[in-house]
Amino acid sequence: MAIYLPGTAEDQPLSLEELTPRETVAELDKYVVGQDAAKRAVAIALRNRTRRQKLGPELAEEIMPKNILMIGSTGVGKTEIARRLAKLTNSPFLKVEASKFTEVGYVGRDVESIVRDLVEVAIDMVREEKLEEIEDRAELAAEDRLLELLLLQQQQAPPPASATEAQPPQAAFIAGQEGIEDARPTLPVPISESDRNRERDRLRQQFREGRLDERLVELETRDRNQPQIEILSNQPPDDMDQGGLRDMLSGLFSQRTRKRQLKVAEAFDYLVQEEESRLLDMDQVTRVAVERVEDSGIVFLDEVDKIAGREGGHGPDISREGVQRDILPIVEGTTVNTKYGFVATDHILFIAAGAFHVSKPSDLIPELQGRFPIRVELKPLTVDDFLRILTEPRASLAKQSIALLETEGLKLEFAPEALEEMARFAFQVNESTENIGARRLHTIMEKVLDEISFHAPDLVKPPVHPDGAIRLTVPALLDRTTDKGTTEKVLLVTREYVQQQVASIVKNQDLSRYIL
Repeated sequence: MAIYLPGTAEDQPLSLEELTPRETVAELDKYVVGQDAAKRAVAIALRNRTRRQKLGPELAEEIMPKNILMIGSTGVGKTEIARRLAKLTNSPFLKVEASKFTEVGYVGRDVESIVRDLVEVAIDMVREEKLEEIEDRAELAAEDRLLELLLLQQQQAPPPASATEAQPPQAAFIAGQEGIEDARPTLPVPISESDRNRERDRLRQQFREGRLDERLVELETRDRNQPQIEILSNQPPDDMDQGGLRDMLSGLFSQRTRKRQLKVAEAFDYLVQEEESRLLDMDQVTRVAVERVEDSGIVFLDEVDKIAGREGGHGPDISREGVQRDILPIVEGTTVNTKYGFVATDHILFIAAGAFHVSKPSDLIPELQGRFPIRVELKPLTVDDFLRILTEPRASLAKQSIALLETEGLKLEFAPEALEEMARFAFQVNESTENIGARRLHTIMEKVLDEISFHAPDLVKPPVHPDGAIRLTVPALLDRTTDKGTTEKVLLVTREYVQQQVASIVKNQDLSRYIL
């Protein structure tokens, strides 16, 4: 059962050091219903990471993460638990399917690409964090550059024709003494520094108020129409790009520039990106990202049961065992060469998952079994679990549906009996056909709200059909008095309406087999 502690406020996220296993489980309970054993396992693994970081370097190097093997059918929350855990701790997270990899010598992805993809995820995470830190500096620098362009454009712009015609003859005579036939100045008129500062402040105020957004300004930009570079090689693309050859060749074509006429708002966005690239230290980003991967990376290996099997003979079983032997060094700890340098996988947390309907965990090779010491079996969902999934999570299906229809101006409510009926239907269909877990609720919810979603705009502003009648097959709107004393229209979904919409799926067993 979930325990919501006082003080674990939604507005104040806890740091990793402050997050106890009990608080981790409480945070996961906000998004995943049930599966307490799996939540406890990942919470303990997370806390052990914090404990390891407080030890001395000699002992810390010897403590390896306790990898987890989750066993359960689809739709019971295996992926969601791992994904929410990574988001909660701000750790680099990668979900991969073990069935996509092949052993060395076969056509397919190499298992070392797992680490390379995880580093790319960490690079993006750290880059976004650093960009937030330098965002104000980059915007201020871009604003100064844009104001200089506007000032220069104003100085070089010729005065209007009416001003030239109204110019006194003496001005034309003086201009002629300078050797210029036309009295209209073509060179920038020199102004004092104080006038320039006043003009800059005036433009700055207008720009911040948005009054210059539609004005055009000439800006020198880099040519983004770079040619696509393809390298022919018998090596996999991931191995071929380790040396950064593709980036080096692309850099040869990224130095070309051309002048473009852009609106001030677009030019400001472009200048902000240039300033962010100039202020961002990519060497530091790479160093921090690699350290984060090595210390707190999480890899979720899905469909491990698809590569389980050690039967002899010919066929795909040989490749399955080969994939297991290739994954083994990554899980037990090795060093992978990436284009950002060498990355050690000794302290990356691996969470494997599979349904294991046909195969068993014991079908994995013994070496790989030993690298997943914690095994957790996730329980099938019951009617009560389905009901909790509909109501308890922060972004439950019922809350999502209500929020979507509120954008149409329609207030939707579910009667408690209606939610119980949908939970019962989902459980019944899962029992009679393929058990797809909580994903069955998406089918039930969409079937229930099919007519309501279609007619929602008509309920707010009912259209009159050619015969003068309004044909709607949804519950009638109810008048309800709010706390402020006003009356609002509410559409209430009842048990009878749910039965009317969904009963056809349950009755026809053959048809329900073709419905997700």
